[in-house]
Amino acid sequence: MLLEILTYPNPELLKVSAPVTSFDQNLHTLLDNMSETMYEANGIGLAAPQVGQKIRAFIVDIATEEDDEKRLYEFVNPVISEGSGSITFEEGCLSVPGFSEEVKRKEHIRVDFFDRFGKPQILEASGLLAVAIQHENDHLDGVLFVDRLSPIRKRMAKKKLSKAVTL
Repeated sequence: MLLEILTYPNPELLKVSAPVTSFDQNLHTLLDNMSETMYEANGIGLAAPQVGQKIRAFIVDIATEEDDEKRLYEFVNPVISEGSGSITFEEGCLSVPGFSEEVKRKEHIRVDFFDRFGKPQILEASGLLAVAIQHENDHLDGVLFVDRLSPIRKRMAKKKLSKAVTL
């Protein structure tokens, strides 16, 4: 089932999410619906808060059309515990449609998380996968990628976004 993606400036996007405590069919259905929604919207990641669910869960798939198969990652209660290097990437967001900006993030990360069944997992990621994980993890803390910009670029971005919203 396709879910509605909340868009800027919806205040729900700025709220901190609660940890997942039940790894049940409701969580599985939400993750399945999120993946269907993300693929339909041509995104590479989607966090539960973006679809109005205030839980610490997100999905990522950076596979391209040239790849033979999808590679969907599901992260529940993720914790990014290590990071190194620096990478600047042009980021966009399904909750901030039609807008992108360069954001600086860690190039290599380690993330500890649970899968949909509550089994602990560890993933070391770099490049685009690391960027996507950090971007989606920010949503769990009520942070949008525009909040990661320098003060001057953030003011310019918010001015552009407020004009787009009022049109």
